[in-house]
Amino acid sequence: MRIGEIAALAGVTPRTVRHYHHLGLLPEPERLPNGYRDYGLQHAVLLARVRRLTELGLGLAEVRDVLADDAGRELTEVLEELDADLAQQESAIAERRARLAELIRQAKDGTLPAEGPVSPELARLLGSLTASDSPAAAKDRAHLALLDTMVEPKDRDRLFTALQPLADDAEFSARVQELYERLDELADADGDDPRVRPLGEELAACMPDELIALMNESGEGFDESRGSFGEAFLADFSPAQAAVVRQMLATLSARAEELR
Repeated sequence: MRIGEIAALAGVTPRTVRHYHHLGLLPEPERLPNGYRDYGLQHAVLLARVRRLTELGLGLAEVRDVLADDAGRELTEVLEELDADLAQQESAIAERRARLAELIRQAKDGTLPAEGPVSPELARLLGSLTASDSPAAAKDRAHLALLDTMVEPKDRDRLFTALQPLADDAEFSARVQELYERLDELADADGDDPRVRPLGEELAACMPDELIALMNESGEGFDESRGSFGEAFLADFSPAQAAVVRQMLATLSARAEELR
């Protein structure tokens, strides 16, 4: 048989057959005087087996191991590993579908955060925050969504769980809203505006000691000089607002040192 014939017989392409030759999965047949490969029935049998193994989900390296073991022990091990891998994929797919179902429900109910999809913990936190037209508040929500992705799940969940009681506190939320509005007023101000220092200190004062300790423990800290990310973070604010953030971070850093 010619390469096109054996490929059609096994339901693959001639290019696939050549690739299997290159990888050593299929031995090269003898060649006719004209240089064409001359395949026999055993080549077709082996090629069909390779196809069946790959259709099960085995990688070509795994197929090579299976074919190299005449006793079939390797096949048993590989199939068991494949089955375990598929079970993990099924579990992961089930979790993703459950998450999607919740997001669909939120979207239909009109409760899906504008920053979504986000983690369930952040979704609850954002849902508890008072609605606001403040650009500073919107920016804070966006930064929380970024943190949702950056931080390890264990630390992220603890952080947002610690913030939840603050979001549920109406008096605290009103206080933060007032600080947002003052931050908005500095959008066009210079970095040396006299309102910068007191606002930065007041923003820092809103963070409870428990949350500062948690930030220290998680490794987030309050270092404003975090390389390119720190520069990009501060560049997201106007000069006066960035100065407020620097003052807030400096105040929080001093408090963090006292809590150590």
